[in-house]
Amino acid sequence: MTDNPAIPAATLVVIREVAVGPPELLMVERPRTMAFAGGAMVFPGGRIDHSDWHDADSLDQAAARAAVRETAEETGLRVTPGSLLPFARWRPDNVRHRRFDTFFFIAPCPPDAGPLLPQPGECERALWISAAAMLDEIAAARASAIFPTIRNLERLAQFATFGEIRDHAEAHPVEVISPWIEEREGTPFLVIPDHLGYPVTAERLDRAMRA
Repeated sequence: MTDNPAIPAATLVVIREVAVGPPELLMVERPRTMAFAGGAMVFPGGRIDHSDWHDADSLDQAAARAAVRETAEETGLRVTPGSLLPFARWRPDNVRHRRFDTFFFIAPCPPDAGPLLPQPGECERALWISAAAMLDEIAAARASAIFPTIRNLERLAQFATFGEIRDHAEAHPVEVISPWIEEREGTPFLVIPDHLGYPVTAERLDRAMRA
């Protein structure tokens, strides 16, 4: 939609190994007053600012810096930029709400990470939670999340260690994902490609939260 240009943005999935069970992910709850995805659970992130372009040679580098900066601003957690690995890129088309061209990165949690410090105005809360546990919260309506977040949680829930997630990310290309609407047996579904590592690639349109 040429009259609704996509805003360059970045998000960071920080992954923390735990003694027992699958790794935990850093997630934040957006303030309900926000116009886009108000009240939703998301990974830390935001727009790519002009400052993120300082000494950056590409949009990917600027996106990585934005992901690190936004994570620190929202939660107080500082991640080394060199530890980031590209994971996905989502850019919705044919929607009336605000569009973001979002670069997703993964990174291990720094070993010296202190307590999370959620910043008022940036997020309502910040927490460590496994992908499966977050999906359970969403399924039980104790939390909400938009379509891309849920698909990425399902993708991350497949793995038991950060190493497995890293290997999976390196084995799959990062292509721009622009979900489309497809009718299946008379029911509209929101659909994504099936070759990019996502175990679930379609959801009924009337059940999908897009913003």
